[in-house]
Parts: sequence; structure tokens; C-alpha cells
Amino acid sequence: MTFSATTILVLALVAAFIITAGVWAYTTANRLDRLHVRSDQARHALDAALARRAVVGRAVATILAGLYDPALVEQARRLTALADRAERSNWRDRETVENQLAVALSGVDIGLLPPQLVAELADAEARVLIARRFHNDAVRDTLALRTRRPVRWLHLGGTAPLPTYFEIAERVTAAASTGLDVDTVRTSARVVLIDEADRMLLLRGCDPKVPDVPFWFTVGGGVNPGETLREAAIRELYEETGLTADSSHLRGPLWRRVAVFPFNGELIRSEELFFALRTKNFEVDPANLDYVERRSITGNKWCTPTDIAQLDHSGETVYPYHLDQLLAEAIAAADGAIDPEVRSIR
Repeated sequence: MTFSATTILVLALVAAFIITAGVWAYTTANRLDRLHVRSDQARHALDAALARRAVVGRAVATILAGLYDPALVEQARRLTALADRAERSNWRDRETVENQLAVALSGVDIGLLPPQLVAELADAEARVLIARRFHNDAVRDTLALRTRRPVRWLHLGGTAPLPTYFEIAERVTAAASTGLDVDTVRTSARVVLIDEADRMLLLRGCDPKVPDVPFWFTVGGGVNPGETLREAAIRELYEETGLTADSSHLRGPLWRRVAVFPFNGELIRSEELFFALRTKNFEVDPANLDYVERRSITGNKWCTPTDIAQLDHSGETVYPYHLDQLLAEAIAAADGAIDPEVRSIR
């Protein structure tokens, strides 16, 4: 049996179409799988942020109840009840309860709370806001692909349930529902500096107003007007360590962190972007510390993950949190040829 040239051409076109459709279906199914994983991770992160706010809410309630004012005791009782309900509610009912908790927290007179608890509450609210936006962005991207007709017709999404948006009220203030007045809002460029032994450089410091509570942190600081993130990172690196580096060698930003904290008598909201940089080990010799930095930076250390964990366990907090677990990611970024995708951390 022989085939004409036309038949062969038609068969070739059909085969090419089937192969193309198969490749498209395979890549689309893989992409959907990654989007579902991203949505699940974003939901877990949002759940963790909401859980932390509930814990801080109970701490606020404890302070209010200890003031022995009947109105405050009732307010504390309601806060505790809402925090408990928020933690026990299923995801379908969570929005309503979390909005009720947010309203209850917004009614708290923060002047009755210790400054550190005020900062904790503001930070918890800011993290909920960021986590909720990351979650809804992930849901949006998943639904945009999952609801396309060819994807639905071919059931490329499998049996995974469609993700849903999480809608809770957002305040426009940086401190969210606390009603807190933030003294300074800034963007910071930070550098995860890694030596040839895969150790990270950390600086030891303290709040000049609270010199007996030390903590550890990465190199970096606020971005000046007119500076890019990379320019600020290189400048801060030189000022705080004496190291001169090329901005093209920075990898990132790989992490984004939003923190609200008291420092030197002010309440600061800082959006921190982290770069990774590989370097040879060197002796830290600050080149240009300002007056506040000279009072607040007290030491430095090249740290392994074990060192970082030991510092945390000793009571000297390391920022960002879980930095011992994040170091491997920073090493991979520093040694990579391209900038990684930025993600949110605590």
C-alpha cells in the first residue's frame, strides 16, 4: 500500500498537532501543579500570620484584664474569645471571625500597653496584611490558568479543589488595625554576606534606649533618597564592615521582610529587601558609622547555622527569624548566575 504526498503531509500535520497539544498539556499541567503548591504555601503562611496575631491578641487581653477596670476586663474577655474562635474556625468561616478580631483590636487603647507589646501587635497586623496579599495573588494566578476552557475541557487541574480568595479588611496605616502612629517608614537594603566557609556575617547590636537587650542582624540599612536598592546595599556594606564590593555581584533581592519595631525612642516600620553576596573572609573594620550606629552596633561574628541557633537559644534574638534555616538558600543564591525570585520571610 502506498501513500500519496498529500496523505503523508496530512498525517505529518496531524502528528505535529498531537505532539504540540501533548507538550502544551504536559507543560500546562506542570505549571498548574506548581501554582497549586504556591497557593497552598501562601495559605499556610497566611494561617501562620493569623495565628500569630491571635497569640498577640491574647497577650493584649492579659494586660487589659490586669488593669482591673470593668470595661477593660470585658474588652479583654471579648478579645480572648475572638482569638480562640479565630484559631478554631474552619477556613470557610475564618474571614468573618478574623474581621471581628481586627475590629476588636482596633478598639484597644494602645496607651495602656507596654511599648514592646504595641510594636508586636503592629508587626503582627502588618504580617497579616502582607500574607493576605501574597495569598490572594497566588489564588488569582492559579484561577486565571485553571479556569481557561482548554484546561477545563482536558481536566488538567485534576481533582484539586479551586483555591479561594481570603477577604479581610485592610487598614491604610502601616500599623494596620492597632491605630498606631508610626514615627518612621523606610525601605532598607540588607546583605547576607557569606565567606568561603559558608559562614554568614552577623552584627551584634542593641537599641540605645535598651542597651541590656542585645540582638543580631545582617549588614544593611535604610535607602537614601535617590539611591537604588543595590547602591544602598553596597554603601551600607562599606560603612558597616569596610568591605568595598561591586553591585553586579549582588544576587537578589531574594527575601522581603516587613517589620515594625521600636528603636531609639521611635517606632519604625521597615520594608527590608535582602541580597546575597559571596566574599572572602575578612576582618570587619567599619568605615563610616553614624552616631546612632556607633552606640548600637557592639560586635560581629561569622556564623554557621549551628552558631545562629545557639545565639537564638541563648536569648539573643537573630533577625530575620529562622536565619539558620535560610542560610542554605542564601548560599545557593550567592553562587547562582541569575537573581532568584523574591519571597516573603519573617
